[in-house]
Formats: sequence, C-alpha cells, structure tokens
Amino acid sequence: MQRSTHALVCSLLLLTAIAVGASAQTAPPPTKEPSVDYWQPPWMQRELWGPGTMPPGMRARLLRHYTFMHYGVQKEYQGAKSTVGNAKEALEEGAKIYAQRCAGCHGNQGLGDGDAPRSLLPSPALLAFMIQRPIAVDEYLLWSIAEGGKQFDTQMPAFKDTLKREDIWKIIAYMRAGFSDQPKAPQVK
Repeated sequence: MQRSTHALVCSLLLLTAIAVGASAQTAPPPTKEPSVDYWQPPWMQRELWGPGTMPPGMRARLLRHYTFMHYGVQKEYQGAKSTVGNAKEALEEGAKIYAQRCAGCHGNQGLGDGDAPRSLLPSPALLAFMIQRPIAVDEYLLWSIAEGGKQFDTQMPAFKDTLKREDIWKIIAYMRAGFSDQPKAPQVK
C-alpha cells in the first residue's frame, strides 16, 4: 500500500508541475509601462546614415568632398595657391565681385540665405562656415568656384569662363576675411 500511495503522490506532483508549466506558457507576459527616453525620442530612432537614407543635398555636398579627398582636382588646379593676398584693395574688389556673382545665392554674409535660391536642391553652401573648415584649402576653393557643381548635380554655376582666376582669388580672400564691409547685393526680381 505504501507503494501505491507513493505512486499516487508522485503522479499528483507530476500533474501539478505540468499544469503549472502549461499555465505559465499560456499566461500573457506582464505588461510594461512604456517609458519615455528623453535622450532618444521615437522620432530619432531611425538609421541616419545607411544606404538610401542620406538626403540628396547632403549627398551632393559629400560627393564633392569625397571626390576632392580621394581623387583630387584636375591638373590645372593642383597645388594652386592664391596670388592676391589680403590687401585692402583685393578685399574690396573681392567684395564687389562676391556681391555681383555670389551673394544672390549664398547671401551677403555667406549663410546660404540669398534671394535667388529658395527652391534649389541642394541649398547653396554655407560659405561662412565652410571657409573655416580644414577642407577649404586654396585648390579646393578655386576648383569649386571655377568648375561649379554640374558634375555633382547642383546649380552652382562654373565661373572659369566668366571670371579671371585672379578675380576668383579675390572672392576667396574676401570670404577668408569674414565677409566684412560688403556692398549690398543687387535685388533679384
């Protein structure tokens, strides 16, 4: 009789364990209150730099930088150095040329807020900031202004056929001087 009682107790324990295990598997998991992550809200939780996620304007700008860093510039721009210095006359002439040719898109202070480019994609470069970056070496700036943005699908015009190289250097000198004492750009209508 002891054996049958022992077998009965073991059977009951086994059935109880199975029942508890089954109910644990079918019971819904406890609900967790949604938390707010102030450091990374849901609208920021996305892949920012993966394939196909970069905005077209950023892609065009980075393509110019990538091209310069990995392939360099055409022979006519390699090793180019400014020939005008930062004399007052050169800066004044650079300011005039900038006002006529550049400010309509890039803005009077180089902040990309000119009147003409309201719908350009990519928007005009922020020259006031870009001129301070390490990539803003003479040959890069000369190449960018002279060749424009056609190869990168931007609306930046090429000035190599409309401006003398010395005039481009004056614009660069003016930008490096901080866009000061510039005459107002003519209003585009």
